[in-house]
Amino acid sequence: MRLSALSKTEFHQLVNETGIAIQTGPFIFRIRSSIPSVEKGLHLLYADYPLIRSTEFVDFEVRMERGRGLHRWIHPQVRFVCDGGSPFKPLPISHAYPLLEWGMNWCISTQAHQYLMLHAAVVERDGLAAILPAPPGSGKSTLCAALIHRGWRLLSDEMTLISTVNATIVPLCRPVSLKNESLEIIRDFAPSAVFSEVVPDTSKGSVGLMKVEKHHLDRVMSTARPGWVIFPKYVPDATARLSPRSRADSMLELGRNAFNYGLLGASGFHTLAEVVDQSDCYDFEYSKLGDAVNIFDALVTSRNS
Repeated sequence: MRLSALSKTEFHQLVNETGIAIQTGPFIFRIRSSIPSVEKGLHLLYADYPLIRSTEFVDFEVRMERGRGLHRWIHPQVRFVCDGGSPFKPLPISHAYPLLEWGMNWCISTQAHQYLMLHAAVVERDGLAAILPAPPGSGKSTLCAALIHRGWRLLSDEMTLISTVNATIVPLCRPVSLKNESLEIIRDFAPSAVFSEVVPDTSKGSVGLMKVEKHHLDRVMSTARPGWVIFPKYVPDATARLSPRSRADSMLELGRNAFNYGLLGASGFHTLAEVVDQSDCYDFEYSKLGDAVNIFDALVTSRNS
């Protein structure tokens, strides 16, 4: 059963009272909130996700609560609460939905150490994953959003989960977070894309979440093998260009982009080494998304030939 099967009344009652349990990749979140923007965002962006029975075990219990004291009424605030603790400072209540998504990322990145976790987008084609590690502002999520509207499957726009058992990539498949100019760029590139309301003036600028299309979710339990490690960088007016990168240098940079590489010790080292050993590694500059997609598609053709 998917969330879309619930009536608006049923959905409202679940979110406000017992919480609504949603499975996203290997994790189940139970989310409870009486804040309208949170309810609206969940109803829109997670409509096609599996609805989990209230009796099942969940990985994370999350509440989005209104601020305490005077901040319930004057300059209202919102608090992210996970398993009884509140790890972040309260934010303006208008930032409630982005805070929920950021908080969900925090839950995974601080707890899911059965995986090697990289700060990287990751997409898949023909069973092979392209890992896209890059710092904020590099165009990583914009490129990811474009690729998944041109035949690539979304595994994650923000966090790459790698099994420490066999180095396969485990899908997370959550809404894609886009910021500032990227929002209009993707609206123009993919007019059918569905977005949440854009929230201005956050710590990251104007933020909107893009809904994941159902056919990606239908394969959310299908893992992928490493195929490419590509370090993207948006450069205005640049011609799209791949430049080969050494595996040794790529491994060092991936380690710097990992959430828990040091924590995992030898297991993290061997997992990362296996990923890099199976992957073709590149630096990638681009400015036009259409050209970028063509180059990624050519990589698949070359690998299959």
